[in-house]
Amino acid sequence: MELLAGLPEEARERAGRRLRENRIAWLTTVRPNGQPVSVVVWFLLREDGTILLYSQPGKEKLRNIEKNPRISLALDESSTGHDVVRLEGTAVAAPGHPSADRVAEYRAKYADLIETIFQTPERFAAQFSEPVVITPSRLHA
Repeated sequence: MELLAGLPEEARERAGRRLRENRIAWLTTVRPNGQPVSVVVWFLLREDGTILLYSQPGKEKLRNIEKNPRISLALDESSTGHDVVRLEGTAVAAPGHPSADRVAEYRAKYADLIETIFQTPERFAAQFSEPVVITPSRLHA
């Protein structure tokens, strides 16, 4: 993946693994008044290096992205604080993208959480029906 190419091998492997395996990330968008706001999201790193997530309709993050597409995405779970993975990039609403229940990799990554919280992938997809695609421009790892 091009985004990881500039990192030393160990950092590249670690960051790539975390981007594939971590299930929780913090998405930071910017309100119209300039105030950053961070929310927890589920995400999927795709083969092309973009990141896919789904939102409930009408959420603040969607309004913020529409006005200012610049975002930051930070991975959760760093027990020592030294294994930080943070992306900068742009996000866009992707209404033509398949729903979450039709993206096999997304379903597989979150199968247990979807079953526990929403019972079925279809119920999750009905509630989180707004796809968002992030194109990373910079990686900090």
